[in-house]
Amino acid sequence: MNIALNPFRARNKETLVLGATGKTGRRVARRLAEKGVSVRAGSRSASPAFYWDNEASWDAALKGVDAVYINYAPDLAVPGAKESIEKFVDKAAKHGVKRLALLSGRGEEEAQASERIVQASGIDWTVVRAAWFNQNFSEGAFADMVQAGAITLPAGDIREPFADVDDISDIIVAALSEPGHAGELYEVTGPRLMTFADAAAELSRVLGRDIDYVQIPHAAFVEGVKESGAPREVAWLLDYLFSTVLDGRNEHLTDGVERALGRAPKDFADYARDAAAKGAWRTAA
Repeated sequence: MNIALNPFRARNKETLVLGATGKTGRRVARRLAEKGVSVRAGSRSASPAFYWDNEASWDAALKGVDAVYINYAPDLAVPGAKESIEKFVDKAAKHGVKRLALLSGRGEEEAQASERIVQASGIDWTVVRAAWFNQNFSEGAFADMVQAGAITLPAGDIREPFADVDDISDIIVAALSEPGHAGELYEVTGPRLMTFADAAAELSRVLGRDIDYVQIPHAAFVEGVKESGAPREVAWLLDYLFSTVLDGRNEHLTDGVERALGRAPKDFADYARDAAAKGAWRTAA
């Protein structure tokens, strides 16, 4: 009897998940483990610890690894990211890594420069180029705004096809644990275009209280981020995203989720209901 072995099932080495405590990373790590994949967490709190800003920590994290989820924090657009990705991918190749999955961003030329590094590495690769996350409203930069009842941003009427982190994570998991995804670039969006005011309206309906969208000048927003004590690179990133990327260039839908997973992407309304049911915006008694 001729038995065809799945090379992904035959692996006994580890998969390194960078950003393992973040929005996508912790989901990817958990779902890979649920599939029986041996996972090594890549984070500052892991052992061995991984630091993007300390190249000396990379070798220990890569030793014995044959697949890596590359999730650069805070974003591939920030100054220095391309150089770090170039050095990291070179080290990964020297350690014998066989597969890379890179999380990238839509409409960011700086991020696309890192994509090209991964694509030219000689290692099997998958790129997931994602729209803004739904979960930014519950686990990220906008969560406190939702809790306070006012999403205060310089976004205007630009529409964004918010993507769900669960969809993104499922694609990453498939790319790292199943055949058929090598050499694929999946551009991931949700199923519809929404303004930030539309998102606020959806959240209002789900939470049963008013969540307003308040348009503010860009300069005032950036100054507020700096005064909040946000790290310098985060302040830079938010300035960049709202002044450059959120200009209409991404006002179109893509079929990345359908191509990768064979199903429709999750809608923002479904995300909001699920997040609320899990207590994302629950106030203390």
